[in-house]
Amino acid sequence: MTALQDRPGLQQAARGSLGGARRFWRALVDGPLIHSYYALAGSVLLLTGIGIMMVLSASAVESISSEQSAYSYFVKQATFAGLGVVLMFGLSFVPTEWYRRGATGLLVLAVLLLGLVFTPLGSTVNGNRNWILVGGQTFQPSEAAKLAVAIWLAVVLARQADAVRNWRGALWPSVAGFGLPTLMVMLGEDMGTVLVFVLIYAAALFFAGAPLRLFVVAAAGAGLLGAVAVAAAPHRVDRITGWLFGECGATDACYQAQQGLNALASGGWWGVGLGQSRLKYNYVPEAHNDYIFSIIGEELGLLGALLILGLFAVMALAMARVILRARSRFVRIATASIVTWLVGQAFINIGMVTGVLPVIGIPLPFISYGGSSLLMSLAAVGVVMSFTRLPHRIPVPARAPRPRTPSKDRA
Repeated sequence: MTALQDRPGLQQAARGSLGGARRFWRALVDGPLIHSYYALAGSVLLLTGIGIMMVLSASAVESISSEQSAYSYFVKQATFAGLGVVLMFGLSFVPTEWYRRGATGLLVLAVLLLGLVFTPLGSTVNGNRNWILVGGQTFQPSEAAKLAVAIWLAVVLARQADAVRNWRGALWPSVAGFGLPTLMVMLGEDMGTVLVFVLIYAAALFFAGAPLRLFVVAAAGAGLLGAVAVAAAPHRVDRITGWLFGECGATDACYQAQQGLNALASGGWWGVGLGQSRLKYNYVPEAHNDYIFSIIGEELGLLGALLILGLFAVMALAMARVILRARSRFVRIATASIVTWLVGQAFINIGMVTGVLPVIGIPLPFISYGGSSLLMSLAAVGVVMSFTRLPHRIPVPARAPRPRTPSKDRA
């Protein structure tokens, strides 16, 4: 007899766990899709609100030294958050057909904006030429390009339902719209954003039904190109060797990663208190931007960090429901690309802060300081929210109640 057979209590617990898992899966797949609308809105609004609060805390020192005011970064972030929330809910009412018709125009506009980076309007920040400076305000075109590429790939690959199962049919129709923006971002030395573009493209191909052998070849090619890109820049070599072996060399490439881990470790379970971080005082570089998760861990503790992870999980599950329930190939591919972009970027950022991944330089969606990233991330969520409101959902058949059988334990 097995251990479960010897112990009726364990057997009942196992049946209860399996039943709970089945009920969760049915709710995920069969529940009203409008629930995803509210789950997306709630989780993203909470993430954005926490982000504004943490930007105020993490940026005060930097803001005073550069802007002569402790609230300048906070005001800018809150302003973009307000605009982004309005844009998110506005896009949630846009018909799906409008996205299909406007996909090419959005991509062309994104490419034109990326081209402005290489004109006198372009600006270099932290070694990356990926910004446009107009009237004292900066804008990052690559953030808009992420959304444009995701929608355009969904339109193109949705039309190639049969051809996409062949590797040539999967690559040739879509590689131009993906390759040109990615190349332009690569020329600007922003390799973190290039990685996000690759994730978007891989997700679009996978959910379009591209053959798996294509991903093996593509992964090998991407790994080779990545190795060349790392070898071509000494600072990237220092980051990789520092991450792998702890050898920081003369550039002290490990400093940022070490200070981020120190901040996380000092937070403990409950944190030192909101606004009470000590390591944000010029110890953690980019504390309000790429490394804001370390300040969350220090001030709000492990529970605060887990709250952030939980909210991203809710957002991911809500988008997964759209993918599972959508009848439209376009909706499935677009949603998969967007959720891979946002969740993948969050995973890379948190992995970087915790030392699981090397320092790459990718902001945490909805939370890190940056108007362009926040605005486009909220816009992307608004696009997915619009998919939950329109009549393209798979109808759920009514389930006949199953007869209950008497339990052996009660007999």
